[in-house]
Amino acid sequence: MRNLTRTATALVAGAALLTQSLAASACTSLILKSADGGVVYGRTMEFSLPMRSQGMVMPRGVVLAGTGPSGEAGKGLSWTGKYAAVGLNALGLKIFVDGMNEKGLVGGLLYLPNVAQFQEVGPAEAKNSIASFELLTYVLTSFATVGEAKEGLPKIKVSRAPQTDFKGPVPVHMTLHDATGASLVVEYVGGELQMHDNPTGVLTNAPTFDWHIANLGQYVSLSALEPPAMKVGPLTIAAPSTGAGLHGLPGDMLSPSRFLRAFFFSRNAPQPATPEAGLTTLHHLMSSFDIAPGSVVTKADSAAGGGVSGNETTEWTVYADLKNLRYTFTTYDNPDLQAIDMAKVKLDGKEPRIYPLVAKPATVLIGE
Repeated sequence: MRNLTRTATALVAGAALLTQSLAASACTSLILKSADGGVVYGRTMEFSLPMRSQGMVMPRGVVLAGTGPSGEAGKGLSWTGKYAAVGLNALGLKIFVDGMNEKGLVGGLLYLPNVAQFQEVGPAEAKNSIASFELLTYVLTSFATVGEAKEGLPKIKVSRAPQTDFKGPVPVHMTLHDATGASLVVEYVGGELQMHDNPTGVLTNAPTFDWHIANLGQYVSLSALEPPAMKVGPLTIAAPSTGAGLHGLPGDMLSPSRFLRAFFFSRNAPQPATPEAGLTTLHHLMSSFDIAPGSVVTKADSAAGGGVSGNETTEWTVYADLKNLRYTFTTYDNPDLQAIDMAKVKLDGKEPRIYPLVAKPATVLIGE
């Protein structure tokens, strides 16, 4: 009865949130585990406000300083990066919105509008705090595993520091996965840190993670297996085509619908033998979440769209191999794979290195 009550409470709270504009900011993430112990991670980035992302390499040993609670640069927590990390930044800032470190810890910041509320940080705690948009950078440079992150995050504060482009705190939650396949969701709700072990490996946007898990209970009858035909007297009534096992799976762009699709697609995917095979499967799965122009149109008065009017599209999609430490991605303008191979980049240095993304695809002429 307690579990039923908790489930009902989560669903009711989430239903209230769904009356707000949650269609925008449609990031989707998931992992696949290969038979040889490898893990691959996929994630899309969608937002109405252009992210202006660049590739970034954060060497080990870089001295970093967090933003103060009132938004003052360098007035928060100071730390020295223990691990090198690579990934993608946003808004020209030297922070990761998605990335992977040299120990195979990978993760991303996903938008959590109308829900995320960070910690109240007074002057005495300012030097032990970071801004929400610095959370992934701190984790990737400080921890090797999900377990270490779970132990370390309660020791710092994540403040309500504003960010210029967002005109306030950046409302995000964080997905994390390590080389063992362990997964964690980190959220700040009501000013408190909440960490959830995530056996699904899936995360999208609002509502909160516990709501998404409760919502899965409404779809337990779905299956990739084709249902048998139904006999009605002399009639045999069969589905009009294959795909009837997942009939009723929502196909819209709302975050609860994407969570469901990501869960069932990744759960039903045949286990790949190797990470290389897993990446092939991952490319096909992640293509299901690509948002074409005109599918999601936001308005300036919508918090979920970042206060921007326009067409939301998939700006980039990540495909990361946690075993071989290769971080690859495609962009809206360039479907060609771009890669940061941690075996080939310099992981020592004093400053983060920024790399522009390749804007146009290369044309390969067949038969010449």
